[in-house]
Amino acid sequence: MLDLGGSCTTIAPVAFRASQAVRAALSAMGRTEDLRFSPDNRLLAIAAFARKRCLLLRIDVEMWPDGPEITIHDFMELRSDDIGEVHGLDFIDDKTLVVANRDGQLAIFALPVESMAGQHREITALRRIDGKPFCKLRTPGSVVVRRESGGRISLLACNNYTHLVTRHVAIRWLGYRTVKNQPLLRNGLDVPDGIAVSHDGQWIAVSSHGTRDVKLYRTSSSLGPKSEPVGILQDAGFPHGLRFTRDDRHILVADAGSPAVHIYERGDGWAGRRRPTHSVGVLDEETFLRGRASVEEGGPKGLDIDRSNSVVAVTCEEQSLAFYPMASIVGKTRWGLEPSMARL
Repeated sequence: MLDLGGSCTTIAPVAFRASQAVRAALSAMGRTEDLRFSPDNRLLAIAAFARKRCLLLRIDVEMWPDGPEITIHDFMELRSDDIGEVHGLDFIDDKTLVVANRDGQLAIFALPVESMAGQHREITALRRIDGKPFCKLRTPGSVVVRRESGGRISLLACNNYTHLVTRHVAIRWLGYRTVKNQPLLRNGLDVPDGIAVSHDGQWIAVSSHGTRDVKLYRTSSSLGPKSEPVGILQDAGFPHGLRFTRDDRHILVADAGSPAVHIYERGDGWAGRRRPTHSVGVLDEETFLRGRASVEEGGPKGLDIDRSNSVVAVTCEEQSLAFYPMASIVGKTRWGLEPSMARL
């Protein structure tokens, strides 16, 4: 462990098994943004923003008494005229992926996962979503899938530079045609850069880059652009990827402006303002400084928790992929900032 300025302690990543071909594909991604595990925990998708493509990994995560064991078996690099500056992505199901192109729109793809084997594949979107005419997407970044009744899904998209989260309701059996496009969240947001929905469906968390915090909104039928955030996670640096743990007791936030992931605890509820219970460094000092082009850069961007709640995966340009045991992140003894539970 390396102490970084006394504010947090760097933890070592879990070594993973992978072929030279897989490692070469990871090294070639360049600037990365979000990443996401599939519902069956067998795939991991990574957004390669600068190269305008997605990397799909076939992965196994197994838990043993001495910790997790991770094997990446294969990869496929996905290219498409419908994949641009891909910033966000999420799985609709094990074989269907939605991507958010900051220079364009949302696109939904059927994945050719049966023939990965280190291939580079050109694919075409099943559906492109631009939100017109009433809710045009502009600079969409992170996206999250929320499953609803009747075969419907909601795609919640962060429109980075219009400071707005939009909702796009699509129907599977209509080929993901959208039946509703609406503005959802605006109040309090300044460059929404990451989004997550709690497992119980009661909370939406949004990274607000400009205000350097995370806003929490309670889901309800009346939720709309004027709704005020119920909770605020402070001292998040420049928050990017974020996820609720499986029991919804914690939120993990990747800080693009530091080497750290910040951990927040729910306590009696997510309402009010709070500071991290603790932070852990997921980049060593040399790697962090190599990517330090500005005060907003150098740290982790994408963050996801695998579906078994065993490991945390992070990505950024200088460290394309790293895994950390959940126990070493959430289960660590508190240090640094103590939580503040003052109500709004």
